[in-house]
Amino acid sequence: MTTTRTVTLPSGARVPALGQGTWHMAEDPARRSEEITALRRGLDLGLTLIDTAEVYGSGATEELVGEAIRGRRDEVFLVSKVSPRHADRRGAVKACRASLRRLGTDRIDLYLLHWRGSIPLPETVQALESLVAEGSIGSWGVSNLDVADLAELPEGARPQTDQVLYNLARRGREYDLIPRCRELSVPIMAYSPVEQGRLLAHPALRAVASAHGRSPAQVALAWVLRTDDVIAIPKASTPAHVEDNGAALDLRLTDDDLRALDEAFPPPGRKHHLDSL
Repeated sequence: MTTTRTVTLPSGARVPALGQGTWHMAEDPARRSEEITALRRGLDLGLTLIDTAEVYGSGATEELVGEAIRGRRDEVFLVSKVSPRHADRRGAVKACRASLRRLGTDRIDLYLLHWRGSIPLPETVQALESLVAEGSIGSWGVSNLDVADLAELPEGARPQTDQVLYNLARRGREYDLIPRCRELSVPIMAYSPVEQGRLLAHPALRAVASAHGRSPAQVALAWVLRTDDVIAIPKASTPAHVEDNGAALDLRLTDDDLRALDEAFPPPGRKHHLDSL
C-alpha cells in the first residue's frame, strides 16, 4: 500500500516525495503500451509527479507522457526541462510551447533548465519568469547546477528545485550542494536514485533488504527519501516495477541500517565534481 508523502517547494506547493522519471522511455515502440500503463499505474498509487524533458527521445518521451496523462492532467504535477541550447529569451519560450504541444496540455507545473550551457543564467531566468507570467509554466527550477552555479542566479531568484544525480553511490553533493540548498529551502530532486539498477546487486544493500523482507530497490529509494527535503524520480517501465518502487514509501530504515549503508557507501569528506549521467 503506497503512503502519500510530500515535499514542500519554496512556493509552498506540496508535491509527492516519490515521483516517476521517464528518461529512456519511448525509445522502443514495442514497449510503448506497457510504459503508458506503468505511468498510469503510478498515478493510481499517488506517484503523481512525472518528470520528462524536451531532449528525451527528441520529444517522443513528452508525447508518450502526454498520452499517459490524457484525461488525468489535473492529477499530475508535470515537470519538464528546457535544453540549454534553447535557454535564451526567445528560445525558451519557443521550446516551452513545443513541449506543451507534445504533452497535450496548456501548462507545465515546473520547468527546469536541464543543465548549464553558454547562455548566461540571468537571461535564462528572465525567460523562465516570462513563462510564469504568461501562465505557460507554474514555476521554474534548475538541474545539474552546483553551488557556484546557484550563486550566479540573479538576486532574489530562487529555483523550486535543483534536480541532480543522487543515490548511495553518488553522495558527493552531500558535501556542499545539499547543505546550500537547505539554506535556500530548495529541495533536491534525485534522478537515477538506484543508479539505473547498478546498485541493486551490492551486498550491503541486499543485506538490508533481506532484513526487512524488501527489495534492494526499495531500500535504495528509502535511503534517498530518508529526509523530508528530497524528491526521488525513479523510472519504471512496467506496472510491477512501479508498484515495487511505490512500496519504498512505507519503508523506514533503522539507525543500524543507515550505519551499514554509510560503511558500504561512505559520505563525502571533500568537495566532489557534480557528475551526471
